[in-house]
Amino acid sequence: MQKTLLLVDGSSYLYRAFHALPDMRNAQGAPTGALYGFINMLRRLRTDYPASYLACVFDAKGKTFRDDLYADYKATRKSMPEDLVLQIEPIHAAVRAMGWPILMVDGVEADDVIGTLAVLASQHGLDTIVSTGDKDLAQLVNAHVTLINTMSNETLDREAVIAKFGVPPERIVDYLSLIGDTVDNVPGVDKVGPKTAVKWLAKYDSLDGVIAHAADISGAVGEHLRKALDWLPQAKVLVTVKTDCDLAGHMVSIAESLQAGEADNQALMALYTEYNFKSWLRDLTNLVAASAPPAAAAGQGGLFDVSVDSPASATHPSATPVAPLAAPLPTDYELVLTAERLDHWLQIITDAELTALDTETTSLNTMQARLVGISLCCTPGYAAYIPVAHRYQDAPAQLPLEQVLAVLKPWLEDPAQRKVGQNMKYDSHIFANHGIALQGVAHDTMLESYVFESHRTHDMDSLALRHLGHKTIAYTEVCGKGASQIGFDEVDLERATAYAAEDADITLQLHHAMWPQVESVDALRYIYEKIELPAAVVLQKIERNGVLIDSDLLGIQSNELGRKMLDIEQQAYALAEQPFNLNSPKQLAEILFVKLQLPVVKKTPSGTPSTDEDVLQKLAEDYPLPKILLDYRSLSKLKSTYTDKLPKMVNPDTGRVHTNYAQAVAVTGRLASNEPNLQNIPVRTAEGRRIREAFIAPAGSVIVSADYSQIELRIMAHLSGDEAMLRAFAAGEDIHRATAAEIFGMAPSEVGSEQRRYAKVINFGLIYGMSAFGLAGNLGIERGAAQMYIDKYFLRFAGVKRFMDETRLLAKEQGYVETVFGRRLWLPEINSPNGPRRQGAERAAINAPMQGTAADLIKLAMVAVQDFIERERLHSLLIMQVHDELVLQVTQEELPLIREKLPQLMAGVAQLKVPLTAEVGVGNNWEEAH
Repeated sequence: MQKTLLLVDGSSYLYRAFHALPDMRNAQGAPTGALYGFINMLRRLRTDYPASYLACVFDAKGKTFRDDLYADYKATRKSMPEDLVLQIEPIHAAVRAMGWPILMVDGVEADDVIGTLAVLASQHGLDTIVSTGDKDLAQLVNAHVTLINTMSNETLDREAVIAKFGVPPERIVDYLSLIGDTVDNVPGVDKVGPKTAVKWLAKYDSLDGVIAHAADISGAVGEHLRKALDWLPQAKVLVTVKTDCDLAGHMVSIAESLQAGEADNQALMALYTEYNFKSWLRDLTNLVAASAPPAAAAGQGGLFDVSVDSPASATHPSATPVAPLAAPLPTDYELVLTAERLDHWLQIITDAELTALDTETTSLNTMQARLVGISLCCTPGYAAYIPVAHRYQDAPAQLPLEQVLAVLKPWLEDPAQRKVGQNMKYDSHIFANHGIALQGVAHDTMLESYVFESHRTHDMDSLALRHLGHKTIAYTEVCGKGASQIGFDEVDLERATAYAAEDADITLQLHHAMWPQVESVDALRYIYEKIELPAAVVLQKIERNGVLIDSDLLGIQSNELGRKMLDIEQQAYALAEQPFNLNSPKQLAEILFVKLQLPVVKKTPSGTPSTDEDVLQKLAEDYPLPKILLDYRSLSKLKSTYTDKLPKMVNPDTGRVHTNYAQAVAVTGRLASNEPNLQNIPVRTAEGRRIREAFIAPAGSVIVSADYSQIELRIMAHLSGDEAMLRAFAAGEDIHRATAAEIFGMAPSEVGSEQRRYAKVINFGLIYGMSAFGLAGNLGIERGAAQMYIDKYFLRFAGVKRFMDETRLLAKEQGYVETVFGRRLWLPEINSPNGPRRQGAERAAINAPMQGTAADLIKLAMVAVQDFIERERLHSLLIMQVHDELVLQVTQEELPLIREKLPQLMAGVAQLKVPLTAEVGVGNNWEEAH
């Protein structure tokens, strides 16, 4: 079998390990993060890439030939952080203790040592694997040399180099000469990025060919090339990895000097003790085999998974860990203040395959926020911040907003220029506020996280810590907290650049870390690319469309509610035989449990009798005052949340109310409406339904509502494959009447209204995991009778029972359930030792596939309807999405077409085992449309 030489670019990984982890320290306060990350990386490498020979190569102190050749070589690099300096010696000690030879050659960079060793290995019949994050080393790749980036799980052979850079390994030097190397401060040709370099090399074959045809290249970029002709030969020398270094005095031969050694467990135990790596120390103490380390080798976490020893471990574990991509360092964040640098960055992003884009603004209100600055990043560790509206005293002159947007608008609106961001729906709103229709959103890290692990938090700070082991700069660190908090436009530019450029940088890194996990599972990729990303675009349009409300009508309703509340207050006073504050839990408890001596149902954590809604509901079955109090609370909520508040939320510029649809909140995939919440308007009471009368259409238009019919039961029929349910839906029967006929053993025509009501409660109750106790309460019957109905139901619908049982078992086994489309719905408590929590998760395991599939379907429907509106160039608007319902504002002229097409579009988004149907209603307001 071919023997292998495994080389680690130690100097590169020093910085990556240091910046990838939080500020970890031992009991004495010494920094340990870089040491921890470096050890963890080497442990993983030894397991994943067994090799006969290996070495960890570091840069030696002092100058190299490149410094003599070019005085500004690496001149922009900052000095090594003191906390990293303190960890260099223990890192070297740990590397040696783990059996890795170390090479540091005076006057020779680590890259050149690696290049020389790779050539020597090939000459002696060895294959070489180089672990690095340095793109310069791609020039070494050939049939015997492969690059791996342990942090991003990337492997580069010849074909992968071509796929990534657009040129083969033997042209990487020419490629780098043209684009330059910002990390090492090696200039290339001004305004020439990767795309231009690849185009030239494809046309003229080599750098020499490009130079020979410089006179033939027109335009400004050709002029820049001709200005750089004298420099390019020197640039080529600087970026070329030497492969003939003199290593005498540092090693005899690969076979004799770079043999993989055994770990020195005593030395490692001393290190683990000193630096508080308790888990590793315990493993060594227990003589766990070195070939199966418990952290990375066992697949329990990512490369820099801090759950082993880090103080951050409480927030870090994941049921689905992602190997992190640490930021290439040193980071280079540029503050763009001149038109020349803006043009330079325009060229960079134009040539880039993918650009991370982020905005800093004056507000979180998407319809009113204005731009303060824009961040861009195409290469991890290298980002720019373009301020346009910082206004503190003595703030430096910034490029005018109009000028920046004029330069960037073609790129922002170009669908071929691929962009990634964190919650790009928000950024789309901000650019829309300035007259720019953002296009080309290829990825959204918030949605990648949501699809990959819906049960986790998806804000960027949490994602960076979870997937990159990186603690980002918090907003409060630059803007302050509470009453003293300032706006971002008041933050000084140096701090603003560090914060804003980091956002773009980390966003790009998060995409690199998470996208491979989503992409590798076909179902998750479908959810992400065909549902979530398109839905985000449509939601932004729905939010901007807004909905017209009748503020005068709401004012009238508010007065009516107020009068009813006053009447209820008087009734309550009469029943209590004294006035009291109906909104005071303390006074209410005194009236109910002291004066009236009503039974105490439950107590608060402090031990006082509870007066929450559940308690009042229970007491209302036997006593009049609790029922009146419930009516009062219901009216009070309607008044404060809707009739009083909605008129105040009308946007003064549009005259409409604009909600926000949170896309990455519910585990099931359902949307959450907020500010205002249009999805929770009560519809079981006349007062609640009247509020929907205030949602109106302008003159010449009507409101159209389209609602999936019995969608969750249809999904249950599909998932369970139950023959009786499939038969009923296929025949177009009333499913509740059909269920009643099955349970009560009669013909559907003989089913009465009461029996149908029982069947409806059972149908919906069981898919929500309702027990016999819950069913008895809902139907007002004895628990034994309720259990009998459940038994009959499962006897008649055996497929449903089988599906439920199998789903619970599968959920316990894998920790999640899936929708029809493959969305993963995680259930962290499914194996909890806490009985109520476990039972709750078991109920969710049954219902989540139904709710989740319904959420997927309505998003697909939303996308299909919006596509139809745009394709047909209609004036009708999607204005709301409420659970399984789409609400449109439709012109009278387009109403016949919409009424015909809407149910077809909604029914046609998926083919289930039962037909999908959508019921369409029309009215002058939302309530009439039902």
